Amino acid sequence: MSFCRRAFTAGAFATLALSLSAGALAQDDPSLKLIQEKKAITLGIPTDYPPYGYMGPDFKPTGIDVAVAQLIADKLGVKAELVPVSTPNRIPYLQSRKVDLIVSALGKNEERQKVIDFTVAYAPFFQAVFGPKGIAVKGFDDLADKTLAVTRGTIQDDALQQLAPKTLKIQRFEDDNATMAAFMTQQTQFVAVGAAVAAAALQKNPKVQAEYKLLIKDSPNYVGVRKGETALLNKVNEILRAAKKDGTIEGYSQKWLGRGMGNLPD
Repeated sequence: MSFCRRAFTAGAFATLALSLSAGALAQDDPSLKLIQEKKAITLGIPTDYPPYGYMGPDFKPTGIDVAVAQLIADKLGVKAELVPVSTPNRIPYLQSRKVDLIVSALGKNEERQKVIDFTVAYAPFFQAVFGPKGIAVKGFDDLADKTLAVTRGTIQDDALQQLAPKTLKIQRFEDDNATMAAFMTQQTQFVAVGAAVAAAALQKNPKVQAEYKLLIKDSPNYVGVRKGETALLNKVNEILRAAKKDGTIEGYSQKWLGRGMGNLPD
């Protein structure tokens, strides 16, 4: 084989390899362009986590996360396909492409940042310990030898590993409904959940004489995006920043959380 032919063949194979590689990357990256082409975006939202996401009286999802998810779809000019997710499955759903974005009371931490990307924050959220009004709690040491319910794998679960005394008996549940139910039925003395979740549950059950005890962590909500989907990440950030500036996010926060959005991280 002549040098020219060998060079041509090598060049052809290189071009083919690059084409296949580019095609594979395009196929692997649905991102913004493909969402716009299919005219739909799939968003993972909570349906059992009031006031962030829950089923309304009309049996349709509602709440601040649902409103933000719909806002993103509307601003992209595409249909919102809402998929219920839970705390344990929401990141796997994103990674396995069952959803394009997570809009589900998602806090940011180092472990999650290793596997997904985050937009700017869109809603306030803080986790706290709640318990009976009759038990005085001034610090985490006062939880020694007590019992507490928490949802497995949440930020509050992780934080308690560092903050709680070793004699605190922690009972872990798979979702927030089960966690709150354990506390409400006095299976545990205390519960560690998002403050808004506790407030919604206690409002429905006024006979439960419980109150805020300790702040665990202030952890705003972010939209979760797959690693490497920069175009989509930038577009969602653009939408959220505009919604903060024009008062849309403030209105959502006041409506569903009963408090302003505050100084959300950008």
